[in-house]
Amino acid sequence: MGNEDHSHFSGGLTLTENDHGSEQSALSESTGNEQSTVKLRVFRYKNLPKDDTSAPSTSFDTFQVPISNGTTLLDALIYVKEKLDPTLTFRYSCRMGICGSCGVNANGKEKLACKTQVKDLGENIEVRPLNNLSLIRDLTVDFKPFIEKNVKVKPYLVRNDVDVDGGFNREFRQTPDELNQYLMFANCLMCGLCYSACPTNATDELYLGPQALARAYRYIADSRDGGQLERIEIVDQEHAAWSCHFAGSCSDVCPKGVDPAFAIQQLKALALRKQGLLKRKKPSPLVERPRESVNPV
Repeated sequence: MGNEDHSHFSGGLTLTENDHGSEQSALSESTGNEQSTVKLRVFRYKNLPKDDTSAPSTSFDTFQVPISNGTTLLDALIYVKEKLDPTLTFRYSCRMGICGSCGVNANGKEKLACKTQVKDLGENIEVRPLNNLSLIRDLTVDFKPFIEKNVKVKPYLVRNDVDVDGGFNREFRQTPDELNQYLMFANCLMCGLCYSACPTNATDELYLGPQALARAYRYIADSRDGGQLERIEIVDQEHAAWSCHFAGSCSDVCPKGVDPAFAIQQLKALALRKQGLLKRKKPSPLVERPRESVNPV
């Protein structure tokens, strides 16, 4: 992805280039035992105060980063922040591919920084923020619209026959085969990589996005849920399932192997049958025995 594509996430802001390679090279040589170095070209952005009417500018800073076998992209970014430029801003937490916080665009493709080996990216690496979300600073984007769209599809079990808030003390019955109907979609980290890669999200800000639609299917496919028709009404409309062009970009970038593109096609099929199959579907019953209360020692 070249500089001409940058307006996709920055609104066409002014772009400048800052190369700090000589300073960083000298510093990396002093560390001694590194096997090699890579050139990390990192997108920079700093929002202006509200009373500043000038257009905020964007830039790229280039760093020479020492690496060895096993160095991840997140390790490289942390190295820059701790040893070269403490102002670099990005999100991360678990470093284990579980929290989904460290999503970035690396060499033109969405990736979790903590799961990406630097040596797999080559000697020259360009790191940008995720697409289709507003910039906050550097590699950090605003996830508020993403979270709001997830909430719209009711990402929880809906039951009208049981008071789940009134001292609930037992599980709903579910077989292993019923679990397998939605298990893959339950692995979603909400990292936003699919949202960034989706071409429909790039052109339609109101589109729910692959994550929210896949989350809707996850609960519709859950045998314990009774809110299928409610969710189908949400996804069977403009800016939802029917806006998907089945590009498959969302499934291609998912770090957990979730297939949102498949889920969206399933939603389309269910929407056409919502007065038939879904109307007859009944949620699974409770197990017969309540859970035994566990007293802390």
